[in-house]
Amino acid sequence: MTPPIVVVAAALLDEAGRLLAARRSAPPDLAGRWELPGGKVEPGEAPKDALVRELREELGVEAEPVARVPGEWPLKPGHVLRVWTVRLLSGTPEPLEDHDRLRWLTPEETWDVDWLDQDVPAVRTARAAHAARAPRGAVNTARSRGE
Repeated sequence: MTPPIVVVAAALLDEAGRLLAARRSAPPDLAGRWELPGGKVEPGEAPKDALVRELREELGVEAEPVARVPGEWPLKPGHVLRVWTVRLLSGTPEPLEDHDRLRWLTPEETWDVDWLDQDVPAVRTARAAHAARAPRGAVNTARSRGE
């Protein structure tokens, strides 16, 4: 059995807990829907290296994979999606390739965009993993203020 082609994606979260979403501009059947940025691992390339390369090409940033988000999700036949939380090292994300818009989503805004179907469980798991790692006071701050 041939191993699946791995597609890597970034759960890029800022200090405020906002998640970066990218709106597809291509191919036509995906245009207008949102995803976690990333792309295919090339033959002989390590997944983390592919993620760094893809973020450089797609967003114009230097980033560092921090931790693998548990799980992997099927894409089209023979492809799987793997996600890492990522730390931005330098640059300001811009939609350079295959995307026409970026949006930073607060936890409350996470589901305000039309995610690609395969990204939904990945986003849900990435959000849960991030919430589990957040300091206890930070998780309940909005609730304690009555928001």
